[in-house]
Amino acid sequence: MEVLITKQFLPIGLEEAWEFFSNPGNLKEITPDSMGFDITSDYIDGEMYPGMIITYKVSPFLNIPLDWMTEITHVKKPYFFIDNQKIGPFTVWHHQHHFSETEGGVQMKDIVHYAAPLGVLGLPVEKTIIKKRVKNIFDYRYKILEEYFGN
Repeated sequence: MEVLITKQFLPIGLEEAWEFFSNPGNLKEITPDSMGFDITSDYIDGEMYPGMIITYKVSPFLNIPLDWMTEITHVKKPYFFIDNQKIGPFTVWHHQHHFSETEGGVQMKDIVHYAAPLGVLGLPVEKTIIKKRVKNIFDYRYKILEEYFGN
């Protein structure tokens, strides 16, 4: 199991941060094009809630499209929400999104626990390719959010 923790300061209010990040429709904007990321759910408008299922198509490796389904398991507006993969490219994907007010803005923190498929056979791929790929997704997100919200 790998863990990735990222933090980013955004010069926006807590409510604005919540509105943006809790809207699954904004996820495509902050995901690299190379992921081939498309939301396939047709009911993503409205407020996020525990039990909400969101479906996607992703092409994380070799441009092969895969189905990805996540469930929003916990929501404490406007402070955090958690999504877990139900179907997708990982054996485990548990993503915590945390938001806290700080002077001049919001501190956003992502905590992702993930594991590659194939158990022990997947470990070499996880330690090399997948770990780098997941980090690149969040590095891209950091850059895009800096451009979108300023710093």
